[in-house]
Amino acid sequence: MERMARAHVEEPAQARLGDGSIARVVPSRFAGGFELEVAGTPQSHVDLDDPTHLHFEYVARMAAVIDRLRMPGQPLTAIHLGGGALTLPRYLAHTRPGSRQQVIELEQPLIDLVRAELPLPRGAQVRVRIGDAREVAAKLPAGLQGAADLVVSDVFAGAQTPAHLTTLEYYRVLAGLLAPGGVLLVNVADGAGLAFARRQVATVRAVLGEVIVLAEVQTLKGRRFGNLVIAASADPLPVEWLPRLMAAGPHPAKVAQGDEIGAFVRGAAVVTDADATASPKPAASLFER
Repeated sequence: MERMARAHVEEPAQARLGDGSIARVVPSRFAGGFELEVAGTPQSHVDLDDPTHLHFEYVARMAAVIDRLRMPGQPLTAIHLGGGALTLPRYLAHTRPGSRQQVIELEQPLIDLVRAELPLPRGAQVRVRIGDAREVAAKLPAGLQGAADLVVSDVFAGAQTPAHLTTLEYYRVLAGLLAPGGVLLVNVADGAGLAFARRQVATVRAVLGEVIVLAEVQTLKGRRFGNLVIAASADPLPVEWLPRLMAAGPHPAKVAQGDEIGAFVRGAAVVTDADATASPKPAASLFER
C-alpha cells in the first residue's frame, strides 16, 4: 500500500545538496520500489518490502561477496563510504541481524531525505557520520580501526568518483580499518579501454595484495561503460568463493582472479594524490528513462 501511495505523488520528494544539485526519491519504473537520483543520475535502488531485492547489478555483485564473509548470518562490523539510499546497510541488517554499521555521507540533506522517504527498518544498527569520506574514515574512533569485517567504498559526486577517493593514500586509510580477514569492496565505473579501472585495481592491489574483480562480461572486456566491483583483502580470498560468485550473477557474470588480475593491471600506474583524476563521466544517454 505504501508503495502504491507514493507512486501517485506527482512531485517527487527532493532536497538541494551543497553543490546546488537536486536529490530526488522517485518510483522505479522497471524494478518496483524507489530510486534515489542526484542531478538526474540514479544513485540507489530500494525496495522497502524486500531489502534483498537489489536491482543495480553492481550492488548485487557486492552482496554476493558479502554473503561469503564469515559464517552465514553472522553479524558483521561494516563501514560504508558513500550513503546513497543506504541499500547495502539495509541488506546487511536484514541478512545479518545485529550487524554494527557505520555510514559516511557528505550530504546531510540527502540523508534527511532518505530517512524521511525510505526509512530504515526498525532495529537496524546503522550510524551515519556526515563529512568527507576520506577525512571521516581517517578519524573514526580507535575501536573501529582494524575492526571492520567489511569496508565498502561507493562514493560518487553526481556520476563521478572524486579524485581524492581513488588514490593509494586513500586506500591505505581504508585498509587500516579492516580486521584480519576483512574485505574491501570498491565500486568503479569506467568505459571503453578501462584505463581508469585498470589503475584502480593496480592501486588497490598495491595496498591489499589479494584482489578479485567482478563485472558483466562485456564491461570487463572494456566494450561498454559499466561498473566493476573490486574485492580485496590482506589475506587470501577463499578459492571456494569463486564458483558461487559466478553462479550468483547477475549474468553474464565474470570473476577475474590470479593471473587474470596480473594481466588486467599490466602497465597500469598506481594512482597517488599527486596525479589523481575523477572517474570518467558517462554519457548522459546511459541514464535516460
